[in-house]
Amino acid sequence: MNHHSHGKHEKGKVSYLESPERRKVLSPEQLLNMIPLKENDSMLDFGAGTGYFSIPAAKRINGSVYALDSDAAMLEIIKEKALEEQVTNIVPVLGSMEALPLKDSSIDIIMASLVLHEIQPLAPLLQQMKNVLKKEGYLICLELEPKKSSGKAPRISMEGMEREMKEAGFTVTEKSFPASSLYMLIAQATE
Repeated sequence: MNHHSHGKHEKGKVSYLESPERRKVLSPEQLLNMIPLKENDSMLDFGAGTGYFSIPAAKRINGSVYALDSDAAMLEIIKEKALEEQVTNIVPVLGSMEALPLKDSSIDIIMASLVLHEIQPLAPLLQQMKNVLKKEGYLICLELEPKKSSGKAPRISMEGMEREMKEAGFTVTEKSFPASSLYMLIAQATE
């Protein structure tokens, strides 16, 4: 049996979120090239963490990038980075993952990177995301395909995620594996 200390994990989280290895695997720029992001779009970075996607996205669009995280310390990091890089269209949002503090039909694109697997049950959140999205808006979901052997991390397979999205009234328009074991679903709010 392996016993991992949790203290290490928290610090490890920030360094992993910022790690060059992660950028090598898939840079935020490469990923943003793969999604239907338009210049005047507004975007919600759901579970924004240290702004890995929020900052590069904000440089590409004129609309607002809402960086939502439940951890105020993460939002502070994003604010500092935005200042440093002179990005002015980031709106840090401290919010719980279960209740989106945004107006209905106000967002063009929601980016949810490596966060949806932590939310149980997922259906109510997907429903809220659909409400927050404009008609024809997109939900971009990045997740790791579960490894057959590892029973410890709560992962959700691409198939499972697609099923959840369909049940919530999304249509998956694109599926890809941008990096090994990382899958991306692009879904549109259709109804």
